[in-house]
Amino acid sequence: MIITVFGATGQVGKRIVRYALAKGHTVRAFGRNVTDLIDEDNRSESLEAIKGSVFDDNEVNHAIKGADAVISALGGTFDGEDKTRSLGMRKIVAQMQKTGVHKIVALGGLGILSADDGTFIMDKPEFPKEYIAVSREHMQAFLQLQHSALNWTFVCSPNIKEEEEEGDGRYTVNDTYLPDPNLYEISTGNLAHFMVNEAENNKHDKKRVGISTS
Repeated sequence: MIITVFGATGQVGKRIVRYALAKGHTVRAFGRNVTDLIDEDNRSESLEAIKGSVFDDNEVNHAIKGADAVISALGGTFDGEDKTRSLGMRKIVAQMQKTGVHKIVALGGLGILSADDGTFIMDKPEFPKEYIAVSREHMQAFLQLQHSALNWTFVCSPNIKEEEEEGDGRYTVNDTYLPDPNLYEISTGNLAHFMVNEAENNKHDKKRVGISTS
């Protein structure tokens, strides 16, 4: 497969690139500072580092055209002022639809999972106030996908732990709601493990997915 990875220079994006290469995929790693990706661990003829801005239609189109799937690990600040997640997703969705690429796996936060009463977790009184602004950004990114004709999976991540170990597959997932059991954390390696595998297998099509270390 040819997989385009947006947010490829972030903590999760780097692990996605590394895991996808290890599985034999061709990876287009898109970002503003992609030269840092070309190190001894990732040096491969299957890796194309694409320097660009997710706000530029032509650069996003070039990165997506001819790919089999897109993985978005776009990040940004938590204050609500940074619109990389929402506006970036709008650009990605538009260019996927123009180029005929249908599959995307995108990273968000657990605040947009459903609570037991059908509301969103981010709307519950006990939801941490410091995460409300970024959860609204995740919601806007999710709505871009939901209103599209794409085959999307939106991964609603809890606290992300940076670990050197590769993903071992020891995690639980659940569509729409929090997983059970839920430890409210996941490693970068296991996020990469799930997201690349989902790009390959499309088991959670048009679903929000909760995930947790098991």
